[in-house]
Amino acid sequence: MAKRCWLSMLLGALAVSALAGCQSAPPDYGAHEDQLAAAGFIMRPANTPQRQQMMSRLPAHRFVIRQNGDTVHYVYADPLVCDCLYVGTQQAYNQFEANQLKNHLASERQLAAITFADSAWSWDAWGPWGAAVPFGFVYESSGW
Repeated sequence: MAKRCWLSMLLGALAVSALAGCQSAPPDYGAHEDQLAAAGFIMRPANTPQRQQMMSRLPAHRFVIRQNGDTVHYVYADPLVCDCLYVGTQQAYNQFEANQLKNHLASERQLAAITFADSAWSWDAWGPWGAAVPFGFVYESSGW
């Protein structure tokens, strides 16, 4: 029984550690303004008490679908940056999603590999550069 309790505690600690590692920086909500406008969303300011009240009922920084007959609109409430709603059609939403994917792929490619050139940098200081080693560095008795 004690072994089972110990195992449960260990698994719980591992789960908490894994979740802590998944934390990321808070989203930059201001960046969405330009992206939404570029995709074709129209900004509607919450410039009356009625609009303020209604906007407070929407989830912030999330898309909400509004369907009126055959017409579908996507609404994005931004109470922090612009104190407004962004309203767009299906076409604007599709463009926004396509732009997000394109930006994500572009940033991944940028992070994948870059050429580094700095005359003050010495690669030799990092040890010998032999054949490529799968799965990381090879430990040598000289330190690497």
